[in-house]
Amino acid sequence: MRTVLPFDYLQGISNSMNKPSSYLVRVVFFCVSLLAACAFLVHRTGAQNSPIPATASTQEKTVDQVHKNIQVLKGVPESQLIPVMNYMGASLGVRCTYCHVNKDGNWDFASDEKGEKKSAREMITMVTGINKTTFKGNAEVSCYTCHRGRTSVAHTLSLPLPTPEPRPAPGQNQQSREALPTSDQILDKYYQALGGATALDSLKSRFMKGTVTTATGTELGYELTQSGPDLSLASITTPQSGIVERAFNGTIGWEKTAAGVREMAPEEVRYLKRYPNLYADLKLKGQFSRLAVSGKQKIDGRDVYVLRGANVDGRREQLFFDVETGFLVRRITSTTTLVGIIPEQIDFSDYREADGMKLPYTIKVSAIDPNYSLVRKFTEIKVNPTVDLKRFNKPG
Repeated sequence: MRTVLPFDYLQGISNSMNKPSSYLVRVVFFCVSLLAACAFLVHRTGAQNSPIPATASTQEKTVDQVHKNIQVLKGVPESQLIPVMNYMGASLGVRCTYCHVNKDGNWDFASDEKGEKKSAREMITMVTGINKTTFKGNAEVSCYTCHRGRTSVAHTLSLPLPTPEPRPAPGQNQQSREALPTSDQILDKYYQALGGATALDSLKSRFMKGTVTTATGTELGYELTQSGPDLSLASITTPQSGIVERAFNGTIGWEKTAAGVREMAPEEVRYLKRYPNLYADLKLKGQFSRLAVSGKQKIDGRDVYVLRGANVDGRREQLFFDVETGFLVRRITSTTTLVGIIPEQIDFSDYREADGMKLPYTIKVSAIDPNYSLVRKFTEIKVNPTVDLKRFNKPG
């Protein structure tokens, strides 16, 4: 089945969308031309401190089962391949052509022609070996540990040396910790700030209208209709392709463009369901296997409480709540892979009244893939509008 990448969807690149091509070829094409590859498709069964193995329950193939000449990434879930490629590219500050062969626009991913590919395999083996033997399998060392956005690593200190931070006075950290509220108290205040637990329990549907701005600065019209935790219908108005619709009806995902209607591949559905989930950033209770207050920080000059923990899928998370208002202002999720821990950050701002609730009218997503870094700004939000459930079904 033909796969359309999220950047295709948001930019409305109709010419490339209408041509059949493999998922990996399309991914690397955008990696070369736009400094990144496809969406940050993170498998939701990630373990906290170890690379994610494929399991029978996920029914997901591994990279070596799908692609040829895989030597050091054997056992890695297929959904992690592009995030891992993006992570290595960002860590070294390079594009896909650094390791992979492209001749006259044709990719040969299985080729070992370039020596950089051999070096990459050696480095991955070194990193996994260090983590296994020195850090008990925890992903403490990664590509970024040494490279920091460069192909070469720093071999000595840069002068002048930075001034060391002063050590806290004895008992200072303990006193601060004792003054902090509990995680339950912080979440209760957040629920109250949104409109109260009753309002959250009554939330069944939502309509949001505004714009989405890509990393390249392109601003597109955007509408999102949601019903329950699964049903979603997103509409993007593009300059090239007109209106592009994508929806999930709880069973299948589909896309409608000027070229027609098609059913989406499983990896596309994972992306589609990732952020439009109606309750994901509102009903936080029950999402975590453990959650604890780690301290206070500042974001944009404002004090925030920081909660750290692991969600029920095993990924590590940090939640940042405004001390004064109680609103969630930032959420960082970290996914452990073979080559390092991949972060993803969502910032929430401009909380305003919306039918008895207070919701963020600006949502910014920051990821290692620039094409997945987006800013959604809403001009209209309706809570519990009447929604025709037939709208989520694939058009005939």
